Amino acid sequence: MMPDLPRASVTQCAAIIACGGLVLYPTEGVWGLGCDPSNEAAVRRLLALKQRDEAKGLILIAGATAQLDAWVDWPSLDVEQHARALRTWPGFHTWIVPCRQATPTWIRGRHDSVAVRVTAHPAVATMCSQFGKAIVSTSANLASKPSPLHLREVSAEILAGVDAICEGETLGYTSPSQIHDAASGAIVR
Repeated sequence: MMPDLPRASVTQCAAIIACGGLVLYPTEGVWGLGCDPSNEAAVRRLLALKQRDEAKGLILIAGATAQLDAWVDWPSLDVEQHARALRTWPGFHTWIVPCRQATPTWIRGRHDSVAVRVTAHPAVATMCSQFGKAIVSTSANLASKPSPLHLREVSAEILAGVDAICEGETLGYTSPSQIHDAASGAIVR
């Protein structure tokens, strides 16, 4: 199914996110949904659109490590744990790390951690840079449905619920990013 919305530029998408909107955008492997993680209304709209349980938490994606500082409790990681994550960025690796105490439940869910990634996708990194901080990054599918590798696989329900579709394509990976536990280094997904 082809979307009715025209493709928006990275700059337009950054502005839409800044205004509380939801954007459909390509990541390294799948199409994602993004919004401002500090905007509770936008995050709740995204969760409702996906039919996702808030308790699961969400991934934050950034163009630079510093964009994650507001969310991550870096000092709670030892030097090697921190270095292990940094060695994989920018890249296709998401890390579950301890979050700052102020991180809201609509981002961290029932956890005392947050999943974060510095993206290797140039358009997404630029979008985060233009927005000025990390954005929510969750696959653009209804809960329990497959993650869409191609725009044509995004459901009509998701397409109807976004404010823009970002120009560009995925980087061709065939799955969502790997998720690692920062404390152990173990692959969680």
